[in-house]
Amino acid sequence: AQNLWWTWRDDVRNIYHHMDPGLWRASNHNPVEMLLRLPPDRWEHLAADPVLHARVDRAFRLQQNYLADRHRWCDIHAGPLRARPVAYFCAEFGLHESLPIYSGGLGILAGDHLKSASDLGLPMAAVGLLYREGYFRQALSPEGQQHDAYTQNDPERMPLTPVAGPDGKRLLVGAETAQGTLHAQVWRADVGRCRLFLLDADVDRNGPEARHLSRRLYGGDQTMR
Repeated sequence: AQNLWWTWRDDVRNIYHHMDPGLWRASNHNPVEMLLRLPPDRWEHLAADPVLHARVDRAFRLQQNYLADRHRWCDIHAGPLRARPVAYFCAEFGLHESLPIYSGGLGILAGDHLKSASDLGLPMAAVGLLYREGYFRQALSPEGQQHDAYTQNDPERMPLTPVAGPDGKRLLVGAETAQGTLHAQVWRADVGRCRLFLLDADVDRNGPEARHLSRRLYGGDQTMR
């Protein structure tokens, strides 16, 4: 569930749907969220299902073989990139609705670049921002007026892993601004063979204003952007 490889595999996605169709929809098709919310009695029922066991085992083996394969296009034709991998920066990455940090075409294109790079074996490290509220969703009042609705993203319940520094603690990076150093913790999303690193300014070492800088995608005034 922690590797977004499953997002372009219908056979693997269907396993989550089979486990609990209602909870799968309610969790916005987020397997991490769904597995955390799955009740104990449902776990007991699933544990006794031999068909599910076989499907999970097959999916796990497919994923391990995919990650271990060293005979992809780039392994044969672009060997030097192993020593100097591609760094890809973008404001949004649309990989799946379980990671709602995108709004439209640019994000989907960036997400597809990562998936294609993974299939080709292209060494790529992507860097973006973790938006705690993402992009707004449209809500309409009874009078037909549009209202911006934001949902709170909890990275602990998303397919993300906190990145640790050499000391074993969560990695913090800094960027110098006119108001001083802006600190950001780093989260990692595994996209097949590729890695997406997301910077999150919502940390204690930042002041209240700085903590809000990465809260919303394309939000705020020109100064915030």
